[in-house]
Amino acid sequence: MSKFRKDGGKELPAISTASLPDIVFMLLFFFMVSTTMRDVELNVSYVQPQAKELTKLEKKDLVSNIHVGVPLRKFQKTFGSESRIQLNDQFATVDDIQQFIASEREARKEELRNKLTTSLKVDRYTKMGIIVDIKQELRKASALKLNYSALQGAEEN
Repeated sequence: MSKFRKDGGKELPAISTASLPDIVFMLLFFFMVSTTMRDVELNVSYVQPQAKELTKLEKKDLVSNIHVGVPLRKFQKTFGSESRIQLNDQFATVDDIQQFIASEREARKEELRNKLTTSLKVDRYTKMGIIVDIKQELRKASALKLNYSALQGAEEN
């Protein structure tokens, strides 16, 4: 009598897939909670300027964006082909900037309001006149933390 049998026809048991739906739903829930959706739909197109020395913003939730650029083709019949200001999802004028900054501050907690940064995302071919006007309105609204959005440029020797 032999203690060890050799069963040549023994197969591996099937893998249990009972916990697979739980894992799939757990992953789905994780990505739903951790993903943020884009808040603003761009109505202007812009080519970001390049810069040599850049600093990355640490807290993007404390940033209000002002987009300046040429309106998209579907808006050019209404707004023309000159650079326009976009605040949130709407075209705006320079006079609307103070109200925009006030509403952005009201949307934040009181202890974070003085840490709000305004980021200008401006087309590289926009004339400086509109940028100077925006900066003047930001000064009137006491929004003195200003950031210019740019891409990393190539080093020139």
